[in-house]
Amino acid sequence: MFPTLEEFHEWMPALLGGLKISLQVATCSLIIGVPLGLLLALGVEAKTRTWRILSLFLVEVGRGAPALVLLQFMYFGLPSTGLTMSSFGAAVVALAWNTGAYTSEIIRASLHAIPAGQKEAAEAMGFSALDELRFVLLPQALRVALPALLAFAILIFQGTSLCFTIALPELVSNAYEIGSNTFRYMPALLLAGLLYASICVPAACIVSYVERRSSAYTIR
Repeated sequence: MFPTLEEFHEWMPALLGGLKISLQVATCSLIIGVPLGLLLALGVEAKTRTWRILSLFLVEVGRGAPALVLLQFMYFGLPSTGLTMSSFGAAVVALAWNTGAYTSEIIRASLHAIPAGQKEAAEAMGFSALDELRFVLLPQALRVALPALLAFAILIFQGTSLCFTIALPELVSNAYEIGSNTFRYMPALLLAGLLYASICVPAACIVSYVERRSSAYTIR
């Protein structure tokens, strides 16, 4: 059931290589997805009907379709339209869309949580709509949203495990390959799970700390 010391030394380079790719996919997805989420949150609240409908469509599809379906669509579906992406590119685009859809609702809820007096004060001081958003609303909203955004980042990192279905050599894919070559699936997957836990458990502790600090700030 457990890997031997020899197997540990033999398998770990491949598993760490897969972990590196998983982290790269998660990081790129968040770098693209969180700003996209902000744009979608603003789009849903826009007065222009076209932008509002387009933003709602992207949000509802991104939230309603499972990440696995988005991955399959980007990698296997788009080539039929003449657009082909690498497995890494397809993984980043699919998970960034999923990230943008979910974080848009987090950011939108945080914007609505800001007291109306803050907006009224900015208008009374003569701020433009853009300056009001940049200097008054967004700093406060992002502070409220930060714990939820960090928690979602952990979910996206865990979601990279689905990328083995599109032949991306990430952590789970490499663990399966080791298992198929050695018929030792349990030890290989156990090591993969421990590597995931080595990232997710400390990250969850950081999220809890940030959440406590954020709650203390809200109470004040």
